[in-house]
Amino acid sequence: MARQTSRDTNAARRVAPKDELVNVLEFEAEAVRVLAADLARSLTGSDRGPFDRITFRPRMMINCVDLDLSVDLFGVTHFAPILVGPVAEQGRFHGEGELATARGAAAAKAAMVVSRRTSKPLTEIVAQGSTPLLYQVFADDGAAAVRTQARDAEAAGCKAIVVTVGGDGSGPRRPSTRDWAAVEAARESTALPVAVKGVLTSADALTAISRGARGLMVSNYGRPEAPGQPAALDALPGVVAAVGPDVPVLVDGGFRRGTDIMKALALGAKAVLVARPVMWGLAAYGADGVQAVVEMLQTELARVMGCCGTPNLAAITPAVVKVHRPPGPAMRTGQA
Repeated sequence: MARQTSRDTNAARRVAPKDELVNVLEFEAEAVRVLAADLARSLTGSDRGPFDRITFRPRMMINCVDLDLSVDLFGVTHFAPILVGPVAEQGRFHGEGELATARGAAAAKAAMVVSRRTSKPLTEIVAQGSTPLLYQVFADDGAAAVRTQARDAEAAGCKAIVVTVGGDGSGPRRPSTRDWAAVEAARESTALPVAVKGVLTSADALTAISRGARGLMVSNYGRPEAPGQPAALDALPGVVAAVGPDVPVLVDGGFRRGTDIMKALALGAKAVLVARPVMWGLAAYGADGVQAVVEMLQTELARVMGCCGTPNLAAITPAVVKVHRPPGPAMRTGQA
């Protein structure tokens, strides 16, 4: 059995009490305790460089008592700009899989993006709570399959369709004609808004909009080391500038703290997707862990918003942060 549980008689496999954890990264350590090594490796690692190159410019004397984290996306008002990102076959990490994730997300007032590759039927996931669900399909499945999947998702009660382009998750590639045909198929087959996930360049962003996308998700599938693939956070400002303020741009990839989320919002993102940390919570604590991770990120975001004098998301602008240049070769080798 791939997954160990907290009831394992080996003391090394027992997780710490959830309420004793003080930051999201501690959930990773607890997930490692209960997962087989190969599954644990699939959830670990991230490129912190893009986040570390950004610092804040705090503001004082601004009333932030009544913080408002809400954001409107795809016809729905969300409690905070933090969505649970798509992860395939979540039953690998916990017996209840997506059912527990949906309940935890609902308890934290967060929307959830459901992968087509689920370990539980979509209708059962929808029945877990009132949280808005977005449904992820893959352009690599082909236009005909995407058309059917989009219709089924709409019938099940999902609020938007997310078409992943540029790869099926096994490895990134440049979006192709096949991808844009899938986007058009999704748009033509449902009244739901369609967002395109996997965009990294302004040219691809504009093409996605021309094919009917009503939102974009900047993503490189969590593989910043791939040749020619920039980190999603680095690609974000160019995409936002290309499509303008009327197109919501979301981003995923390596978000571990509320400060990370604030940095993305300052660079123009309307919201972020958080996937691996949510799976840490799921693996170690089930639905309660999902809720705890999301609420911890919400709380941290609220705290840094207050420190930066931004009482709501509209007040978050690029002026809140300073982006530092990456270190040169001499600095990276310790010669500077």
